[in-house]
Amino acid sequence: MPDQVTPDQLTDEKIMAVLAQVKDPEIGRDLVSLGMVKTIEITGSVVDLTVELTTPACPLKAKIESDIVDGLSSLGATTVRVDWASNVKRSFGGPAADLIPGVKNTIAVASGKGGVGKTTIAVNLAVSLARDGARVGLLDADITGPNVPLMMGTSGSHVTGAGGRVNPVVAHGVKMMSIQYFLTGDAPVIWRGPLIHSAIQQFLRDVEWGELDYLVVDLPPGTGDAALSISQLIPLTGAVVVTTPQEVSLLDARKAVAMFNKVNVRTIGVVENMSGFICPHCGTEHDLFGTGGAASLAREFDLEVLARIPLEPGVRTGGDAGTPITSPQHPAAEASVAAAALREMARTVAGRISVIAAPFAAAASARPN
Repeated sequence: MPDQVTPDQLTDEKIMAVLAQVKDPEIGRDLVSLGMVKTIEITGSVVDLTVELTTPACPLKAKIESDIVDGLSSLGATTVRVDWASNVKRSFGGPAADLIPGVKNTIAVASGKGGVGKTTIAVNLAVSLARDGARVGLLDADITGPNVPLMMGTSGSHVTGAGGRVNPVVAHGVKMMSIQYFLTGDAPVIWRGPLIHSAIQQFLRDVEWGELDYLVVDLPPGTGDAALSISQLIPLTGAVVVTTPQEVSLLDARKAVAMFNKVNVRTIGVVENMSGFICPHCGTEHDLFGTGGAASLAREFDLEVLARIPLEPGVRTGGDAGTPITSPQHPAAEASVAAAALREMARTVAGRISVIAAPFAAAASARPN
């Protein structure tokens, strides 16, 4: 590295030329062509940059920063400071998107059967994305078995609104809607398909979601009315399928993936929940439900295993208490292996959505005004 930097070594043009060689690892294109470099300030051998990410939950931000620093150091910069901004791109358009005009991306969380921790994954996905700075909504589409309010600590909440519009309930930085907010006590919802479809349509159309980077939709288990309604009513950016390692769960997870294929919804990947029990005393992981199930499913459908979430007592206690394990309000959040895996899962999902949204965003920007 030069001891002294002459004025012509560090210029906007030369810096941009270097940054044109730095790629977003997810999208596979360089920062300049993606329009991610927003400002450059040069003070002697010090360079300050503003780089706009495609998601605040970028899983490879450290890699991008390392490549920037290495590249600019080769020009003679002694200090490189990167200020991060974000602008989540929209992944869909068209008439169907008019039902949720402020929503940029939609993520369905599904499972073939109950009891695999699907709502736990959906809740912690939403909380993790919000914690990283995204604007997030969570729709509880499990009309007959709504568990989101309990897990988010909002069981006693009821919605308000005016003029036919409904305000979502907010907790842990996430906007939420559930049929539970309209019920009294433990009143059951005993509805047939048309009523379920109508309720989901109202939750999408009549709720003041505002501007959201991500709307996470917690689907009921199976391949029934709610899943079909969601896929028919709005464009889905993609689906996350939750399974556990044992074969009975994998059998039904295969059906969930097949269903999304039939309705032309992309499956982003598979999450293996309860992948192993971490002993709270010795820290050893035990494979109570087997191992390798999600990997087998992923190979079968050419999918990615997004995460393996260990079975950890804090995940269950957090859900029961309305404080998800990924929330900073959970006392074990920072030390929890499961919380770390869930947060990394959310960043991986956000990264994959950025890749899905990139072609749509490029096409939209190319259209004449």
